[in-house]
Amino acid sequence: MKLSINGATTMTADLETDIRSAAAAGYDLVELRSNKLYDYLETRTVDDLKALLAETGIGVLSINTLEHITWRSDEDHAAILAECKKLCEISQAIGCPYVLSVPGALRQGPKTDEETIVESVRVLNELADIAEPYGIKIGFEFLGEAGNSVTTLDLGSKIVNLVNRDSVGNVIDTYHFYAGSSSFEALEALDPKKLFIFHINDAEDLPKSELNDSKRLYPGLGILPITEMKQRLDAIGYDGPASVEIFRPEYWEQDPFEVAKAAKDAAERALNIGKYAAGGSW
Repeated sequence: MKLSINGATTMTADLETDIRSAAAAGYDLVELRSNKLYDYLETRTVDDLKALLAETGIGVLSINTLEHITWRSDEDHAAILAECKKLCEISQAIGCPYVLSVPGALRQGPKTDEETIVESVRVLNELADIAEPYGIKIGFEFLGEAGNSVTTLDLGSKIVNLVNRDSVGNVIDTYHFYAGSSSFEALEALDPKKLFIFHINDAEDLPKSELNDSKRLYPGLGILPITEMKQRLDAIGYDGPASVEIFRPEYWEQDPFEVAKAAKDAAERALNIGKYAAGGSW
């Protein structure tokens, strides 16, 4: 299992620092935050980014995120499609396989699952139409917190299966899996080819109603069922990447090189990979 780090874990660092700190810590891959990417490209080029990646020897797992892709106004929807094209062009140029997306919030009142399925399938097909000519795949990550239109793997996986394209797959986050009360049955039923990325993090021991992104922790320091999730991913034959994604302001105030290093050690320990694998190298 290759290990990546998401730029959210070092949110206040810039893109170059994210890449250099990930490489220094020994990650295989890095996930680029789109806002940091846009800031980087204000003064530098995609060729500069390619040179930086070549220099550091690290690969890019994904660019994220296409935000709240469903239940948007016509103007916002057009902007999402245009952004998808832009990110796919960059992804192709730097050898990045995935652009990630998340479902929309329910700003205009509750929707039935069927309404959400129809809307999500429609939009994901439109994004896939844009991405496929570039050889890029669209990851769809459900959001477990209340108020989002797709809060469980159960519903997210159903949507991905109905899209039924090789270029669209699930992204599972340990925090969102727990916060939205996704079922282990949905995890066990997954086609591993339909799981693109496994986001790993932990969370404080609080009622679900009090949890939010800022309560995330390094893997292994909280209450999330990481071991149980990893066991089920092993059972279905998932051998794709895990990526540390932590939105904790406390960590953002620290040295990003130290945070990247601590996050990698914690993730490897929690997943029993790397130096913590049975028979692994120290």
